[in-house]
Amino acid sequence: MQESLPVAAQNINRGETAGADARSTALFPRRSEYDVTNTVRVSSVDAVREAVDELFELACPGASFDSLWMAFHDFRRLFRGQFDGYVGCDTLYHDQQHSLDVTLAMARLLAGYQQSCAVADRLGVERTVMGLVCALFHDSGYIRRTGERHHNGAELTSCHIARGAEFLGSYLPRIGLGASVAVARQVVHFTGYEIPFNDLELDDPRDSAVGHLLGTADMLAQMADRCYLEKCRDRLYGEFVLAGVAVELKGPRERLVRYASGDDLLRQTPGFWEDSARARLEQSFNRAYRYMEPLFNGQNPYMVAIEQNLAYLRQLLEANRLDALRRRPPVFTVLPNPIKSVGALVSRHLANLDAPASSLTLN
Repeated sequence: MQESLPVAAQNINRGETAGADARSTALFPRRSEYDVTNTVRVSSVDAVREAVDELFELACPGASFDSLWMAFHDFRRLFRGQFDGYVGCDTLYHDQQHSLDVTLAMARLLAGYQQSCAVADRLGVERTVMGLVCALFHDSGYIRRTGERHHNGAELTSCHIARGAEFLGSYLPRIGLGASVAVARQVVHFTGYEIPFNDLELDDPRDSAVGHLLGTADMLAQMADRCYLEKCRDRLYGEFVLAGVAVELKGPRERLVRYASGDDLLRQTPGFWEDSARARLEQSFNRAYRYMEPLFNGQNPYMVAIEQNLAYLRQLLEANRLDALRRRPPVFTVLPNPIKSVGALVSRHLANLDAPASSLTLN
């Protein structure tokens, strides 16, 4: 039976599952709410849970899915504002679809890893479950707690990984994974920049492998998104403004402008890929992206999609045609009018910095 949802959340779970009907959609042009293979609706908790269930069986044959089922249930509640003590997801770029997309990518990487690695290096059931729960809640730190003074989760960008680690520390014992808390609190930091990887205390190489897979899944899923370029310009820039990243106050009369606009963020994206993201994938994460290949006949659809996105971006930059990016994918937050309400927050923030609010690109 279809559950009754708050009006602001009614668009979160409509649509297909990961079954035969969804697989047939691969024959059609990719839609903005679907994964890189156009087979799983990554805006839907139910569709991603079913796809992850199949991949988990591949990675850990015969293992119970009960803890993961409960994690998906609680993920839905947390992001909808139904989890005790939290107001729900209100960040436009790091919305529900992003976290589900990352979780699906993580499940694929884990399944490929388990099929490819030596027997002694296999992760085991509990470590695999822990990795998937970390993927589901890796951005839980963006979700504001009830009564916090912040107006939007993006204001928590600088500490959201630590907050996510704190959430996992309190949540994992609820689903029988209390023994994994210490490792999970470290592993989730592979998705961010708050702690240098060399400072993370992981003694078991298998725990480090989970971190590499998680960091890889986070990067692959977002950069392979069909609307990655629009989401960077129209959503991530706004988050960077609210986080104090786009324009940083260095003193009463001094500002450090890292990104002057959403277009400026896009202009710097190829450099981000070449100078930072690629190095993480190749070196810091030990080329963990290659574990997609056993599931796709030696191919990696995520890396292909990323290269396509970047090639198109370079083409637009060369022609000075960023205005050709016109997709308006749906947002999956608890806000009734997320683009308008967050855009107003961003405009006020820029005005308070005495910056030109017209530089905002949030349509």
